[in-house]
Amino acid sequence: MNESNPTEHVSLKNHFLIAMPSMADPNFAQTLTYICEHNEHGAMGIVINRPLEVMVGEVLEQLNIEDYAADFDHLPVLCGGPVQLDRGFVLHRDGSQWDASSNINEGLCITSSRDILDAIAHGRGPEESLIALGYAGWGDGQLDEEMAQNAWLSVQADPDIIFNTPFEQRWQAAASLLGIDLSLLSMETGHA
Repeated sequence: MNESNPTEHVSLKNHFLIAMPSMADPNFAQTLTYICEHNEHGAMGIVINRPLEVMVGEVLEQLNIEDYAADFDHLPVLCGGPVQLDRGFVLHRDGSQWDASSNINEGLCITSSRDILDAIAHGRGPEESLIALGYAGWGDGQLDEEMAQNAWLSVQADPDIIFNTPFEQRWQAAASLLGIDLSLLSMETGHA
């Protein structure tokens, strides 16, 4: 008797989702999304290559966090996705636990509490982080279906792309991990 289940869920947690060039949804066209959670109930991720016109300094001011470095006035907040655009997330490297941290994998965490922003603003936070408003979410089986329809490519996440690659280069950099040049892929979808 075969014990394997062909419909068994495969988690994409700690993977990049690379939008295919044919992605028509304007929320995800040419995006790179880091998947923070993916289980039988759905998936949650942060788009990591869509800077907003909102700067981190503005967020710190709104939270009444004072005396932060001037660099934060020029560091953009990312649009993490179309869900709950008023909710902030910090994706970071650092095993430290903040009030609302979740470990994604060894060395990468997501935190949604004010204490980490205060620590970052005053040089006591994780050395590598990005701040996003909103997130990308998929219901039960939705991401699996989109993967089957070839809407996305996926690859194991590389923290260097998350924290050290310029925003405008992240989408192609992630595809390069698979040996793919996105500019060579057709904008049309179809099946032979």
